[in-house]
Amino acid sequence: MPIIASTVAEAVAGIRDNSTVMIGGFGNAGQPMELIDALLGGGATGLTVVNNNAGQGDAGLALLIKERRVAKIICSFPRQSDSWHFDAAYRAGEIELELVPQGTLAERIRAAGAGIGGFFTPTGYGTLLSEGKETRVIDGRGHVYETPIHADYALIKAHTADRAGNLIYRKTARNFGPIMATAASITIVQVSNIVATGDLDPEVIVTPCIYVNTIVRVPAPTPTLAEYEVNQ
Repeated sequence: MPIIASTVAEAVAGIRDNSTVMIGGFGNAGQPMELIDALLGGGATGLTVVNNNAGQGDAGLALLIKERRVAKIICSFPRQSDSWHFDAAYRAGEIELELVPQGTLAERIRAAGAGIGGFFTPTGYGTLLSEGKETRVIDGRGHVYETPIHADYALIKAHTADRAGNLIYRKTARNFGPIMATAASITIVQVSNIVATGDLDPEVIVTPCIYVNTIVRVPAPTPTLAEYEVNQ
């Protein structure tokens, strides 16, 4: 059975300096903002972060980078119009970047969870991204060998968990969450709802409880009237 933490601070309290941390989310969709804020408050530094991008604006992952808690980031989309904290840290030589094409990033994470030793992909062949990596020509097409990405921790966001730790997600907020949960030694999940074991239909469970170590409930904010009207 997973630990059901009382607070987000309690949920991330075990994360230490120099850990590798996967953080779910595609931009803001599915990004576990409250867990990230708690990680920032906990003081862990020298982190290697695995995420789709390198943070945006002044919230979530961007704040970890701003405070120089991240020594290295592995991502596919490090620069966008509001990724100024990553840009400043990178230009100052204060953060290391491992750039990975998005599909390759997802497959490297999935490979770690599936126990696969690596795979060949044509993506990146013949570019700077293939330098120093094994290459082969398969069926007349060049491929580059990619290795799995494992993590000490995964911080992800789901919609609902039961008390056993089974998870369901809300639409596109699912994104990297399910594969990150399988690729980390410890998976910490923030959810909007926790229900009794057996209340979730087994046919709709996406992440089984075997991959979940800690759950913390973070109630979804009540939408403003304007937000409600837009979504109708």
